[in-house]
Amino acid sequence: MKRIRYTGPAAVLGLLLSLAVPAAAQRTLTLQECRQLCRDNDYRLRNAELDILSARARKGEALAEFFPSVSASAMAFKALNPFIDIGVTDILGKNEAAWNINGYWEEFASQNALPTRYRTLEYGYSASLSLTQPLFAGGRIVTGNRLASLGVEAATLQKEISVQSVLKQLDEKYWQVVSLQEKQKTLQGALELLDSLQKDVRSAMGAGLLTESDLLQVRLRSSELKNTSSKLKGGLRLAKMDLLNMISFPYSSLTAVADSLRPFIDDIVLADSLSGFLPPEEYWMDEEQMAAGMEESRLLELRGEAKSLERKMTVGEALPSVGAGALYGYGKSIGDGRLNGAVFAVVKMPLTDWGKTSQKLRRCDYEIRKAANEKEYLDAQLVLRARQAWLELNTAWEQMLVSEESAGYAATVFEHQKASFGAGMSTLSELLQVENTLRQSEDALLDSRMEYRKALNAYLLLQH
Repeated sequence: MKRIRYTGPAAVLGLLLSLAVPAAAQRTLTLQECRQLCRDNDYRLRNAELDILSARARKGEALAEFFPSVSASAMAFKALNPFIDIGVTDILGKNEAAWNINGYWEEFASQNALPTRYRTLEYGYSASLSLTQPLFAGGRIVTGNRLASLGVEAATLQKEISVQSVLKQLDEKYWQVVSLQEKQKTLQGALELLDSLQKDVRSAMGAGLLTESDLLQVRLRSSELKNTSSKLKGGLRLAKMDLLNMISFPYSSLTAVADSLRPFIDDIVLADSLSGFLPPEEYWMDEEQMAAGMEESRLLELRGEAKSLERKMTVGEALPSVGAGALYGYGKSIGDGRLNGAVFAVVKMPLTDWGKTSQKLRRCDYEIRKAANEKEYLDAQLVLRARQAWLELNTAWEQMLVSEESAGYAATVFEHQKASFGAGMSTLSELLQVENTLRQSEDALLDSRMEYRKALNAYLLLQH
């Protein structure tokens, strides 16, 4: 029996505290949780949503053009001199009859305390309320609203494209962490295997079958794997940090400050694994159908529609515009102030812009044809993109099957070599060499599964 040595109250207190502190709870994240967090927190997707809201506001601006515009105005003035200052000679002219009448008037005005000249518009003020309703604007109001609706749809499609791009990056980061987790498990299995082998070597040394040199070989191999494990652990932490930063998930890189809201980085584990894959045929979709369903294809259609609507706007600029309105207000400038109102109609006909408009229409026609050519070319590129994704998926599947076969052969060879070593028919060096080959084949298998998962995610994103 082992003897327990009493080291004092401090040791007992430390033991009690260690027992009182609960073990850190593992925080498991799934791919769907990470995707949802990314949708909610990624700045690019938030900006894409703001673009949609901006396009909707622009549509509201265009819709307001259908309704009448109401405005209020007020004005007041004070002149240095009256704007109107006239006498008899100003009306009748400077002639003898006017001078005679002016003389009679001045005499009569002085006797009755009247002014000899008429002065007004020295000061005044007014306030009015007007309403104007556009009746016809060459179709520009209707066309502008259609353009605004296309803008909302284009912003929505652009957001979906951004979502696909961001989720593709997220999936790659997610499965990279999963791959490193699996490699960590594989490496831990190899270390446990070497620990078991080390015990067997010690037993064989006790029986005189092996030497200390053999034990040193096992320890050297174990030390190499521990060094690899340490590097892998650091790489796994960096990969997790990259993923968690992308989804804005709080974490701590120090155990002393970690809590339930900010778990320690090593306590955050991804739930999925690189297994359970189906062959590519289970996910196949017709390339033409896939390309037609891509948001990029619809964006190309919207571009052509927008160019056609811009041409209609240009035609509308050359057509007359008609409006009607009403005005009501109060004013005082000559005599007593009073209320008054009026109705009016406005017709505006551009007369000198036909030459400019015809050239602008010709330019719009060229742009419409250019948009059609670009759509034809880019539609073919989208089909090619779908076919390339399918080819990459099949290539990754074939490479994964080859890696699985190689890993199976390596496992079989290791079991045979292990049995041969146990029977004394092979050396320890040969066994360690086969073990190293086995671990390399397992790493290669995980890498091939990772590549297949990446290719599959990229192919599936093209279908949505």
